Amino acid sequence: MARLSVHPQTFVGANLTATKRWVTSLGIWGVGAGATALLFLSVTPLVRRELLEKTPLLGLYYKDTTPASDKPF
Repeated sequence: MARLSVHPQTFVGANLTATKRWVTSLGIWGVGAGATALLFLSVTPLVRRELLEKTPLLGLYYKDTTPASDKPF
């Protein structure tokens, strides 16, 4: 017959255990949501100019090299 062994857990220990379970999943969803937001907002001039052009690897891709005479506005 199996014996039941009860291990008391402190409040902090229980919170750490629950947090460890959720951190990976929330991190993956957060990165996905951030990438999606940047994808949809990359066409807005403010996000492109202030964030994407200043990113080291993406800056050259998003740099606007169109002459001012060719821009409609």
